[in-house]
Parts: sequence; C-alpha cells; structure tokens
Amino acid sequence: MLKLLHILWNSFKMSLGELKNNKLRSALSLTGVAFGIFCIISVLATISSLQTKIQTDINALGTNTIYVDKWEYTNDDNSPWWTFVNRPTPKYEDVKYIKERSALAQNVAFFTQINTDLEYRNLELQNVGVFGISDEFNQVQTLDIVAGRYFTQTEFLYGNATIVIGYENAVQLFGSPEKAIGKFVSFNKHRVNIIGVIGKQGSMVGGFDYDDCIMLTYNYYASVYNIMDDDMHPFVMVKAKPNVPSQALVDDLEGVMRQVRRLSPQQQDNFALNDVNLLGTSSINSFFGTVNVGGWAIAGLSLVVGAFGVANIMFVTVRERTSQIGLKKAIGAKSRTILLEFLLESAFLCIIGGFIGLLMVWILALILNTVLPFAIIISLKIILLAFSICVILGILSGIIPASIAARMNPVVAIRSK
Repeated sequence: MLKLLHILWNSFKMSLGELKNNKLRSALSLTGVAFGIFCIISVLATISSLQTKIQTDINALGTNTIYVDKWEYTNDDNSPWWTFVNRPTPKYEDVKYIKERSALAQNVAFFTQINTDLEYRNLELQNVGVFGISDEFNQVQTLDIVAGRYFTQTEFLYGNATIVIGYENAVQLFGSPEKAIGKFVSFNKHRVNIIGVIGKQGSMVGGFDYDDCIMLTYNYYASVYNIMDDDMHPFVMVKAKPNVPSQALVDDLEGVMRQVRRLSPQQQDNFALNDVNLLGTSSINSFFGTVNVGGWAIAGLSLVVGAFGVANIMFVTVRERTSQIGLKKAIGAKSRTILLEFLLESAFLCIIGGFIGLLMVWILALILNTVLPFAIIISLKIILLAFSICVILGILSGIIPASIAARMNPVVAIRSK
C-alpha cells in the first residue's frame, strides 16, 4: 500500500512538473480535454436540471390525475378539430356524479378560467387569469400559500367575495405578499377581499399560471360570469386513489362519463380523458435525446483531440526521461512499476484538464442561474462520470508511451543521455 501511494505521489508531482516546465505545450494539449469535459458536464447538468424542472411542473398539474375535457390534449390519432368542437362542455354537476360513481377517484375538482383586468386604487393589471375552482382543487393541485390562508368550506358553500391572489400580482400591486392580505381589489365592477397569496412558482410547460392569477370559489365565479361560455374552457380534474394506476382510472372514468352523458353502446365517446403525466413525454424525451447526442458528439471530438495531445506529451516525456528510466530499472525498478508511473501521470494530466472543464461549467452555471427560469445543478453523479472519463482517457492516451518506457533496456536507456 505504501509503495502504491509513493508511486501515486510521484506521478502527481511529475504531472505538475510537466505542466510547469512545458506550459504552452501542456496548456494546448489539456485544452481539448478541458473543453470535452466542459461539453459533457454542461450538457448533462443542463438537461438533468431541465428535466427535473419540467417534471416538477408536470407534477404540479396533478400527479396521477386525469383531466375530463371536450378536447384531447395530445390528439394522437390526428382527429380533425370539428370532431371535438361540438362535444358538450364539462359541467360543475359532473363533479358530483364522478364522486358518486367512480370507485377509483380520490379527489374531484372543477376548474374554469377567463382573463380580465384587476384594479387596486389607481393601479391596474391587465389580462389577469381568473380561476373558478371547486372545494377539492387544492387536494388535486399543489398550492403553496405564502401569506394568509386558503378558502374555507363555508366560503366555497356560500360563494363569499374573497380571493386568493398570485405572487406576481401581489408584488406588483402591494410590494409584498404580506401587504396584500386584507386588501380589496376590483374586477368587472366586483370588489373582493384578498385572503391569501400563492407562492411564486413559474412554469415551463404551460398549465396553471399561478403567479399571475386570482382564484375565486366556483359559486362566486358563477355569480359573476356565465359559466357555460365555452371560451372559459371548463374541465374536471380527477385524482386517483393511492396505488391506483392512471390507466385504471381512465378505464373507470370512461364508464362513469358514458353513464353521465347517457351514451348507448354504439355511440362514440363525446369526452376526452387526458393523462397530464403523459403530456409531451415523447417529444420532450426526443428533444433531450437529440441534445444529448449533439453534446456527446462535440465532447467526443474534443476528447479525441485532447487524447492525442496528452499522448504527445507522454511520448516527449518518455524521451526526456529515458536515462532516468534506465537508472530506475538498473537499481531494481520493475517494468510494471515504470508502466504504472507513466499511466498514472497521463491520467493525472487528464484529471487536471477535467478539473479545468468542471471549473468552467461551474462559472457558466453561476451566470446562467441568474437568467434561466430553473437552476442548473451539477450533481455528484455527473462529476464522477466526467472524472471517470478523464481517467480512462488518460490511460488510453498513455498506454503506448508507458509500454515503450516499461520495455526499455536499462543499459541502452542509461547510455542515451
């Protein structure tokens, strides 16, 4: 063990010495390795962080949740739009029927939306989303109330003039979420009291824009707007019971909705059952796959260039240390020891290049985190992968020159000086 540690330490010192004595040559050679590792880490870290953000946004739409709507969100069979437009619009009463007849539904909520202008004193926010929701909406969706509270059952029952407001709206009108609580705002000539503020969320996959919305209980919403207006795009959200697969819930809801719509066995479904967890999965995976291939291709070219550079360094190093190799072998150093020293030195050179690449990615991540809607996180798994590639690359780059050094005749090597 001590001998191995001694070889490791000597190889590391020789690597640093090579960098110090031949700065330009080493810098040019390691640039390829550094850029290759930079490409690998940056692509993998960005894609991993983006996938995490998108998956979080999709989960925010409701995990294991089916949306009962007139429109199919994916339209996999490429049906023309007119097959959907004449379908009946989901109704608030459908919530009651689904609760009574579905054996697999845990929570059912109604949702409808329209845009309007929101006023507070002399301030006005335009095109604010007005969400009309039923009482189990917060059990289907993930809502973080950062100030105030959510609606009570009494407010849902009697349709009180209270609202929960989005974070960005609260900040723009009042400066902070806390200052919004208890204030009265107006829309469509209706004056309502703010009881809660939703935490800042943001989203990259569409869905519910909680940051720029106001939420009303369904009964109050229905007193303000004509809920049968198709422009409001109402739909019903159904969350499955624990451990119930989405497909099982879809099959269950199909039977329930056919009963609700009074469809005969010969009639086709006049409703759509959309699994939000499958939204865009194929296209997103395809996009990430393409980006991954591109990143690995660029990284591969850079690493090949870097490998030739490191190999060149090692060939020159072997030639410069020929007499030293001869002396070591003359006093008893074994061929495998010489081989191991040069392989470790080559690996250390690549690791140094990899560290430079990692540092470049870290700096880039700090910059991008200030402008991107998601944080780029460099995971330990990605770092270990990158440095494993460095070690393998170093061994492959140094195997030929190290083998030449290990096979040298000590007498000939000493005389070469």
